Amino acid sequence: MRRLQQIGMLAVLLLGVSLATSAAADEATVRAARLVARMTPAEKIGQLQSSAPAIPRLGIPAYDWWSEGLHGFARHGEATVFPQAIGLAASWDPSLLHAVGGVVAAQARSQFLATGLHNDHGRFNGLTIWSPNINIFRDPRWGRGQETYGEDPRLTATLAVAFIQGLQGSDPAHPTVIATPKHFAVHSGPEPGRHGFDVDVSAHDLEDTYLPAFRAAIVEGHAGSIMCAYNAIHGVPVCALPWLLGERLRNDWGFQGFVVSDCDAVDDMTMFHHYRKDNAGSSASALRAGTDLDCGSAYAGLGDALADGRIGEHDLDVAATRLFAARYRLGMFDASAPTPRDNPDANRALALRAAGESMVLLKNRANTLPLKPGDRIAVVGPNADALSVLEANYHGTARKPVTPLDGLRALWGEKNVRYAQGATLADGVTVPIPSTALAGLKGEYFRDARLTGKPAMTRFDSKIDLDTDHTPPASVLDASGYAVRWTAQLLPPGAGDYTLVVRMDRCFDCRGHDPVRLYLDGHLITGSAGGDETLSATVHFDDTHPHDLRLEWEHSGEDQGIHLEWMAPADAQLAEAAKATADADAVVAFVGLSPGVEGEELKVDVPGFMGGDRTDIGLPSSQRKLLETVAASKKPLVVVLMSGSAVALNWAREHADAILVAWYPGEQGGLAVAQTLAGVINPAGRLPVTFYRDVRDLPPFIDYGMKGRTYRYFKGEPLYSFGDGLSYTTFAYDAPKLSTQSLKAGESLDVAVNVRNTGTRAGDEVVQVYLAYPDAPDAPRRALVGFQRISLAAGEQRSVTFHLDPRTLSLVDADGTRAVRAGRYGLFVGGQQPSAGQQPATFTMTGHTGMPR
Repeated sequence: MRRLQQIGMLAVLLLGVSLATSAAADEATVRAARLVARMTPAEKIGQLQSSAPAIPRLGIPAYDWWSEGLHGFARHGEATVFPQAIGLAASWDPSLLHAVGGVVAAQARSQFLATGLHNDHGRFNGLTIWSPNINIFRDPRWGRGQETYGEDPRLTATLAVAFIQGLQGSDPAHPTVIATPKHFAVHSGPEPGRHGFDVDVSAHDLEDTYLPAFRAAIVEGHAGSIMCAYNAIHGVPVCALPWLLGERLRNDWGFQGFVVSDCDAVDDMTMFHHYRKDNAGSSASALRAGTDLDCGSAYAGLGDALADGRIGEHDLDVAATRLFAARYRLGMFDASAPTPRDNPDANRALALRAAGESMVLLKNRANTLPLKPGDRIAVVGPNADALSVLEANYHGTARKPVTPLDGLRALWGEKNVRYAQGATLADGVTVPIPSTALAGLKGEYFRDARLTGKPAMTRFDSKIDLDTDHTPPASVLDASGYAVRWTAQLLPPGAGDYTLVVRMDRCFDCRGHDPVRLYLDGHLITGSAGGDETLSATVHFDDTHPHDLRLEWEHSGEDQGIHLEWMAPADAQLAEAAKATADADAVVAFVGLSPGVEGEELKVDVPGFMGGDRTDIGLPSSQRKLLETVAASKKPLVVVLMSGSAVALNWAREHADAILVAWYPGEQGGLAVAQTLAGVINPAGRLPVTFYRDVRDLPPFIDYGMKGRTYRYFKGEPLYSFGDGLSYTTFAYDAPKLSTQSLKAGESLDVAVNVRNTGTRAGDEVVQVYLAYPDAPDAPRRALVGFQRISLAAGEQRSVTFHLDPRTLSLVDADGTRAVRAGRYGLFVGGQQPSAGQQPATFTMTGHTGMPR
């Protein structure tokens, strides 16, 4: 007993757990220390790597720490797919983020328990969720900006805390899952070169812009883990940066969880940063700095580091105890754990609510929207009927996804909706072959991975655009192995050269891709026995006569989906789009980007895109020509932007009748778009990023200085501002009332404002509060300090209050010191950023009070 008490006390000392820590948390730490004390050094090292092996003699099953839940439980089969994070941010609704986090957690735990509490759990089947991404979306060129909550520290922090609390639940000692805010810190592209990038960031920008959301995630959200990033700061890789992981994270912010590296970040320290000569040295540096868990296998080098004294066994004990304390808190070793209920109908309703709240109406000339119920609608654009723009990246497999074309047909009826794809996304980029070009597409589905015997099922499909990650394309099949034969008549819209492509979804740790074969008019034109991710063939058609098409797919590996795509002649597609508008009452064009051109470290190098990032923020020329073509019909033109980032819609702002930003809206996104166009949903989303006019308005992408970036420091004229968004109703504000017009540094300020719905429809309004600072060096032009999304019936009035604490009223000076400073301040309250000539409510601050880091 005395030995066990010593181990328990050692654990408390090792982890710095205060006496105020809850009894259950202490128990988890003590149990973890007891377990770690029984391990050999080699076993401890194994447990510090993300694919932690089983230790049968201690009753420890294998556990892979890597699971994802950015906007739905990801990469482990069917799960609710909510709007991409940037779309969730456009809701400006913390309660929504909390609810989404709760569904992610429930589905993750349900899948974990379904595998068996004491069984091995592989990748993406765990309770440690590596989300949210709370990096600041400082530049629209960054392809992963879609994963964030936008460009503002306050909006990002508020939404992050809500999402983390939704994930982890209300009991800190027994979280539903553990959240992992990432990527700590100062990480936002470029994607090419990210593994060895060194950020030269000022002390001011670090404290003012890049760290506040992470601080809130830990101090307010109490996230149980955090992920360190690939980049270095001032020459030191952040996963080996003692002042960041030790002084700031653990000492200043009181973090008691575990730190995990971004995947292969420790190996990057050797290979790309050249920080140490081998992985033993890099691993030792990271472990001593405070990185407990290596996503990868570089920590295998800790054995050599231990042998030559670069680390001690004490260092292994600290990290391993933190990790096993987390597993005990999660109930991974308990005899029983409650199985959460998965309510598909409620989750689908929440996905629809989330998509609806994310819609941002930027233009509505002459009340073009809502469209009338009996309107004949021409639907055009490469994003009208594509699965990828619903699911985005880091997603699960959507149940019954609804594309915009599906949604419009559901509300207006098929006879009132004419569809033409009209264009590809960009030059050199393929898109799914549309249903209009595949007549009689018959799918024969076989129960094994060979096309033999009688099909288990035959059905007619509209297109071949499938996500089958851990999920078969039909319920009669087993996910582990099946085969499909599709046959159809390919209907080219015009003469010319066509590139036909079979694309297999990226899979992780693949042994190889599934065998596929594509036939045209009975001839094999491309195929693979299982080695290629993308197969293509270019063919020429002299006319529009139909051609026999056959695609065979033998699924036996880890491929996560199959897509039949093309690049069709531009003139033929434009002509088809023009024809579709001939008898329409309105044209709805679905344009934008896709996760295939903006995203994480993509193999894309075409005009406007490189490696997952963008080199041009304008709408690709192929889509601009489509808009010009359909606008020539003189029919009302509604442009729906589907993307994960800001797109310079300069032509549309001038010529389109309405502009709606739908982001990547999740599994119910198509229905939400249709309901918004119909007026069933009154849009109230707000931009979480600035829409610039041209890439030339921005500083160099590699420059992490905030001067000239985001609404807080950009002095130019944006296309659309952060916080912008219209409604089908109108709102009016009384002058805001302050609790005082003079306060001392360290005191709080309360603000109240009356808001009225002055229109004829019920609607939501996002009340925004911006602080204008005294003439202080490095101060932002203005900064968001509060916001609330409220619902008002037609004619309803409500008083909305905000409490601004001293930290909210503080400033950061050039050396990174945050303090409340004397001076005269202004507050702007309204439904957007202050307009030209708007007068602020002013107050005076006296004295000076420093703020904790």
